Amino acid sequence: QLQAFGGGLVQPGGSLRLSCAASGSTFEDYVIGWFRQAPGREREGVSCISSSGNKKYYADSVKGRFTISRDNAKNTVYLQMNSLKPEDAAVYHCATCAVLAGVIVRDSFGSWGQGTQVTVSS
Repeated sequence: QLQAFGGGLVQPGGSLRLSCAASGSTFEDYVIGWFRQAPGREREGVSCISSSGNKKYYADSVKGRFTISRDNAKNTVYLQMNSLKPEDAAVYHCATCAVLAGVIVRDSFGSWGQGTQVTVSS
């Protein structure tokens, strides 16, 4: 089960770092990513990182502003979000992921687990 933490209220142009914590001894085997959904909008794959951390993928909407990383010793994946915009406001979840034709998609089924709310407003 993956759980997201670290959301909050931030002004436009500000920064937040989200954390995705997982339980289980095989965390380092999984490709994990971040997804977000704002009210009235479809869920979007934001970023995805390979099991070793050497390959990283980003949605065009966040390239150059967001950075994904992972610490397998801590069973945690991070999403550093800089230069936040109002359109980044959403509930963010983490899940196993894949990249298909350049699109980040969820690679698992079932409930999404705990998400974290990001609000960008002045």
